[in-house]
Amino acid sequence: MVNESSDILGLSASQVHSAGARWTAREIAQQPELWPRIARQVGADAGLTLHLAPLLGNPALRIVLTGAGTSAYVGKCLAPALARLRRQAEAVPTTDIVASPQSTLAPKVPTLMVHFARSGNSPESVAALKLAELRIESCHHLIVTCNPEGELSRCARGLRHAYSIVLPEACNDQSFAMTSSFTGMLLASALALGALSPDPARIDALAAAGTEMLTANVPLAAALVRARFERAVFVGSNELKGLALEAALKMLELTDGRVVSIGESPLGFRHGPKTIVNGSTLVVAFLSNDPYTRQYDLDLVRELRSDAVAGRVLTLAARADERESQDSITLGTAAPPAGAFNDLELCLPYAAFVQTLALLRSISLGLTPDSPNAAGTVSRVVQGVSIHPFPIS
Repeated sequence: MVNESSDILGLSASQVHSAGARWTAREIAQQPELWPRIARQVGADAGLTLHLAPLLGNPALRIVLTGAGTSAYVGKCLAPALARLRRQAEAVPTTDIVASPQSTLAPKVPTLMVHFARSGNSPESVAALKLAELRIESCHHLIVTCNPEGELSRCARGLRHAYSIVLPEACNDQSFAMTSSFTGMLLASALALGALSPDPARIDALAAAGTEMLTANVPLAAALVRARFERAVFVGSNELKGLALEAALKMLELTDGRVVSIGESPLGFRHGPKTIVNGSTLVVAFLSNDPYTRQYDLDLVRELRSDAVAGRVLTLAARADERESQDSITLGTAAPPAGAFNDLELCLPYAAFVQTLALLRSISLGLTPDSPNAAGTVSRVVQGVSIHPFPIS
């Protein structure tokens, strides 16, 4: 794992310590090492296969991918990939389920609830599971968590139709912001549900791509931070739209809201959100590896650069494009197969870069990334949520 006495993400050990970034920096940097380990764990879990195989064999099955905040965005990334496999998959945040179970849960439809939770102690996590049990006649659960002792894990142990994937302890981020837990839960669930190939060589290539993002491209991230952007826009299509939402949240969290950030799709961005762009705006475009979708991504990038309003327009891509050379990161130096990655796979190395960008911007603002919210109004595990009894009709 990452050696705390060595340089991390272009920062010396003393810089990390003095910035209050010990956990955040370490948890971002360790991710490529964790991905093959997670893949081996999922692949060796015979009980997981026994639990899921009969469920996934049912064409009428509805898969509900649920969580709150970053955990909800795991589902947003995964849902498009499952849809291409002809699965009835929807990403529905626990916050929506708890507030309106009658419009989010289908009582007569056989359902697999996939619950994403770093700690499993958020009030909505357990409430969503209990509401599903109450309202759905045929409901199974897959818990994907980083904390075996969380309230969600304990609740699931009492259900014979629930199964848990508990990620390695290193994934249970101690920092305020979720980093290792995000990519770890996304990879584990994608492998478990058949959305990603378990081929070890492919997982190793992903890890190499992640390492490349965290080494070769850190100087570019640092240069962007020196420009002191005050607004950040992240755009992506397909699975990468979920990542755009997560990247915007990460920037907001780690900068304590001082960098105003949004996530959108490239096509959706023109319909109003584009008004956020000014000279202090950084736009990061996650380019799809789908040739058809990529056309729309590049159209927006060319438009933004032609407008010459945004401070910087950066693209992240897995393969080079002859029309795309300025302010671009292209994977491939350490991972030659990157051009063959699908958009779900790209979420992992792309996430590593934007997490690093948010960390460095946080430090540049004089904040402490491990606990950036100075007012104490936002906590690592959400507090202050009252769960109201749902009336049984």
